Amino acid sequence: MKKLLIALVALIPTFAMAAGSNVHLEKANIDLHDKESLQRGLNLFQNNCSGCHSTQYQRYERVATDLDIPLDEMSQQYLYNDTKIGALMENAITDDDAAKWFGAVPPDLTLVGRVRGEDWIYTYLKSFYKDESRPFGVNNTVFPSVGMPHVLQTLQGVPVLQEDGSIVSTGGELSAEEYDQVVRDITGFLVYSGDPVKLERESLGWWVLGFLFIFFIVSYLLKKEYWKDVH
Repeated sequence: MKKLLIALVALIPTFAMAAGSNVHLEKANIDLHDKESLQRGLNLFQNNCSGCHSTQYQRYERVATDLDIPLDEMSQQYLYNDTKIGALMENAITDDDAAKWFGAVPPDLTLVGRVRGEDWIYTYLKSFYKDESRPFGVNNTVFPSVGMPHVLQTLQGVPVLQEDGSIVSTGGELSAEEYDQVVRDITGFLVYSGDPVKLERESLGWWVLGFLFIFFIVSYLLKKEYWKDVH
């Protein structure tokens, strides 16, 4: 009983974050068939996010295979030191260091696409704004009082919250349209990570439905054959 209470107390912050805000979520329109977008999302995630956030329930080899990335290319770009291609995709810092620097351990993001949904992730990454009162100088309209820096600010520019609730950015390396695509690519990779067998499962589902349809026809014809003499 004591362990159950401890587990419930530990989950309270998670439930609170899941409640989110009342901000309207933009449509991400993720296409998991777009392997080039997923590859870009992997690259963006590894270069901007994986220093703190892990996707530790994914393996480098599985990701490379699913996204049509040659294994040697995957190893050269994303594996360091003695990391094996079959290793889990863990982050670069220890939990102790992360808790000391950020006040809490950054969550693993393998399943964030399933927990939050693609529209939440997409809107969240577009909703940082300048707020000097926060430790990292930014806040977020989707996740108020967020405890992380805006790691994509160099690309987006300095985002300023307007009176009407919109966010206007200046000084970024990308245009607004280009930044939207960057966010969509990252979102797509996280959606894929949360359910890497989704496309395979959907494809298999059509085969199952086809089999059941054919089986129904055969069963119906057999039923007619067996019962024709009864009448």
